[in-house]
Amino acid sequence: MSAASRQQPAASLDGVLVIDKPAGPTSHDVVARMRRVLGTPRIGHTGTLDPFATGVLPLVIGRATRLSAFLSGGEKEYEAGIRFGLGTETYDGSRLSGAAIVAPAGLDRSAIEQALTAFRGTFDQMPPPYSAKKIEGVAAYKLARKNKPVPLRAVPVTVSVLVLDTYEGGLAHVRVRATAGFYVRSLAHDLGQRLGCGAHLESLRRTRAGAFTLEAGLPLELAESDPDSAKASVLPLERLLPEIPAVTLNDRGVWRATHGNEVGPDDLVTQGSVVGDERRRRLLDGAGRLLGIAETRPGDLLHPVLVLV
Repeated sequence: MSAASRQQPAASLDGVLVIDKPAGPTSHDVVARMRRVLGTPRIGHTGTLDPFATGVLPLVIGRATRLSAFLSGGEKEYEAGIRFGLGTETYDGSRLSGAAIVAPAGLDRSAIEQALTAFRGTFDQMPPPYSAKKIEGVAAYKLARKNKPVPLRAVPVTVSVLVLDTYEGGLAHVRVRATAGFYVRSLAHDLGQRLGCGAHLESLRRTRAGAFTLEAGLPLELAESDPDSAKASVLPLERLLPEIPAVTLNDRGVWRATHGNEVGPDDLVTQGSVVGDERRRRLLDGAGRLLGIAETRPGDLLHPVLVLV
């Protein structure tokens, strides 16, 4: 048997790998490093973590990269350390020189608790000037680094959980659950402004991003030292987006959906109405493989908005 005939094509790797990001590398650095580990160029992430931040960083791999828009919109949860006594231009401690910061006199837990009430529920939040928010196609941080105006706009966010766990010596530890697009750095900055003493984000750990939690996270160091474990930890397409109801298509439905045509009750394995409160459906074939995502349409129809095959 020739060497050429013994060669087998590499199996396609499609899904999400949840990395427990350490402090130091950027999210882009993690993506680049995992491309080398997994041997595939088709890797992205579903939401940036700042270099000093740690925790859940979901990486989309292969065909899952096309699901990024659906995977990035879920709630996020964080554990944050907010240092009172000094505000910074980046809203974090990344540019501090190491000088000691004196805890504000008279600031106590009750004052912080009272100030936090303004940051629960739905409100407009101004993103940090040093952020990836685009301004006419240019990331805000690129303008800020050049000392150019950064005309950002406040955006609506919702904070469903905001708990002060501890406060001691000018450092508060809080837990946050918020919608996508919420900046914990802005929370720290705005809280310091509200209390009149200045504050910045000293530490940040993301504990959940949508359906992905730390329990499913693989430390970056382990992923790099053990590529087989990394590959085995990839969540397959069929386990993604469990919050979207699924319908199973018959052979006719599979053909229609994969060619971009709408499907209806006659195209399902279990026939019946496809209309419900939810706007989207996952489309599965008879073997349970994810074919795409559809949206409901009048007339009991599903219109494919994303086809993976």
